[in-house]
Amino acid sequence: MKIYTKTGDKGMTGLIGGSRVKKNDKRLEAYGTVDELNSFIGLLVANELDSDLKEVLFGIQNNLFEIGSFLATDFSSVKPESVLMLAENDIKVLENEIDRMNEKLPPLKNFILPGGNNISAICHICRTITRRAERNIQAVNNLYPAVDYLPEYVNRLSDYFFVLARYVNLTFKTEEIYWKK
Repeated sequence: MKIYTKTGDKGMTGLIGGSRVKKNDKRLEAYGTVDELNSFIGLLVANELDSDLKEVLFGIQNNLFEIGSFLATDFSSVKPESVLMLAENDIKVLENEIDRMNEKLPPLKNFILPGGNNISAICHICRTITRRAERNIQAVNNLYPAVDYLPEYVNRLSDYFFVLARYVNLTFKTEEIYWKK
């Protein structure tokens, strides 16, 4: 299989279903951002994290791959439900993880700045990319068919990365950096 096809050299690309669109189509911006997020999660997983956290992150990566495929689909020729395997239960998985980690964290009394240690900083990068993905997905939802729980999943995912950043700092005994007015 050749990696380069030359079919995108003129600024067009193919969607799942066969149609071709410009590379600045909102769908490409959305699934490109999801792909970027997935890559940063790969960087996160390459660090020293316990196996339970890595398992959750691998599940998130798989979900993001499905979301990217969903966003890359032309629904005039493919049914949305045939592409997206993400389920509402996947939101519950994130909420359970958020609650589990949050129980061990001190209450937030101030805004915190992104950082702490390298792993926590990567979590914050994942959080901000997730927020951008959320905005891009909403723009796509305004134009094309959507699944109601997709934006909810991505919204919850940014919460997950925020709590994970704090949890990582706690685990590695790194102080959080508080915002000062």
